[in-house]
Amino acid sequence: MVDPTRTCILSREHGSRDGLIRLALAPDGRVLPDIRAKAPGRGAWIGVDRATLDAAIARGKLKGALARAFKTGEIAIPADLSAMIAEQLERQFLDRLGLEAKAGHILTGTAKIDAALRSGQVHLLLHASDARPDGAGKLAQAWRVGRDREGSGEGGLALPVPRTILSLALGRENVVHVAVTDPAAAVRVQDTLDRWRHFIGPDLTPTPCETASQGASALPAEADTAADDEDFA
Repeated sequence: MVDPTRTCILSREHGSRDGLIRLALAPDGRVLPDIRAKAPGRGAWIGVDRATLDAAIARGKLKGALARAFKTGEIAIPADLSAMIAEQLERQFLDRLGLEAKAGHILTGTAKIDAALRSGQVHLLLHASDARPDGAGKLAQAWRVGRDREGSGEGGLALPVPRTILSLALGRENVVHVAVTDPAAAVRVQDTLDRWRHFIGPDLTPTPCETASQGASALPAEADTAADDEDFA
């Protein structure tokens, strides 16, 4: 099934429905994020990052674009709209991890992940933001060995959340590294991660560093728009 395209009301760029963020108009006139695009009523789409959205809110550009899309001036934009979107995208990613774990597509634990990496069973490798650099580096090396790509520099991805959050999401203790062993699951996890990281921006996506590893060592062993039905593309 082809993912339908939508147009960002701010940038006017086209993107897939799953790649953009839907803003829904509530009955009381509030504009609220609808990350899963399931809320009833009228909707408009944005594809910009958080910094650009904040600037558009401050300059009144977002309100003007929404007024044209919804054809009403009765619009209230919450002061914390950007934060609400970021929180919902984070929750969507963590929920996806939890679902894949329940389906048996997730490995945690350095020893198990290392063995799976070396045997080529891992399709996506993730690290908590406070992962120790040496630990992440060793798993990255195992990843390259398993894929016969030594010297490529390939490795896992640093997440915008620490081990405590990963542990809560997966219901396990001290989750620092996560390996996805099913190819389709890896795509699903990657898609939700990319969507989240695109919105919060690269400056808010930390990588493991020495300072983080020192703290981690003390933790015990996570415009006008065209309408189609109710949505404005």
